[in-house]
Amino acid sequence: MNCNTYHVFFRNLANPIKTKIITALKEKESSVSELSKKLKIEQSKLSHALSSLRCCNLVLVKQKGKNRIYSLNKKTIIPILKIIDKHKCNYCKACGK
Repeated sequence: MNCNTYHVFFRNLANPIKTKIITALKEKESSVSELSKKLKIEQSKLSHALSSLRCCNLVLVKQKGKNRIYSLNKKTIIPILKIIDKHKCNYCKACGK
């Protein structure tokens, strides 16, 4: 695996806007307008961040009528988030342990 792949992947997880999107989509799949209202982020910034997340398939999209509905990639990102949460609870001193 190319080191650049790690950089792109972790850069997506380290970006505050993208982290907010991931956290919101962890709760429920949403359209851009729903995410924009919930996260209080303008739609253009949100769309740009979603595009980057889609590039790595962290976020998936499906067409529902006129809306695009975004969701997390349940096969990969959900297990990764669970591993991160477990690691934080067990080993991360900066996070209250």
